Amino acid sequence: MDRPRTIADLETALHCHAIAEPAQAALAAEYLAFLGLDAPVFERRHLAGHFTASAFVVSADGERALLLHHAKLQRWHWDVRYVVRCTGDESPKINSESCAFAWLRIDELATDESIDPSIRRMCERWMRLSGK
Repeated sequence: MDRPRTIADLETALHCHAIAEPAQAALAAEYLAFLGLDAPVFERRHLAGHFTASAFVVSADGERALLLHHAKLQRWHWDVRYVVRCTGDESPKINSESCAFAWLRIDELATDESIDPSIRRMCERWMRLSGK
């Protein structure tokens, strides 16, 4: 039986990421091994952890990122994975997992030592890839 399409898509994305970002190939291999477990790796009940997906939301002009302040963790948006560019209404809506949203300049976030290092890395990568 074939694996569900979404899992196959994730496997493909992880393989492609390992090729595109050789420095993260070992991390991609860890994710692939975790994905291959015979366990509910997409469910919170899996005590060893579970997959989540997040987005690095960039304004239409590419100058600002939308950060979510996570209510439970009391941190800004630490598990970013994919870049999503906003092309419509840029008005965020608060949900049960957040206590605040803020559009902040990406060039300033990249050098802000108070921001989580993973967000700074994402900002630096966005600026490098977008030529900003």
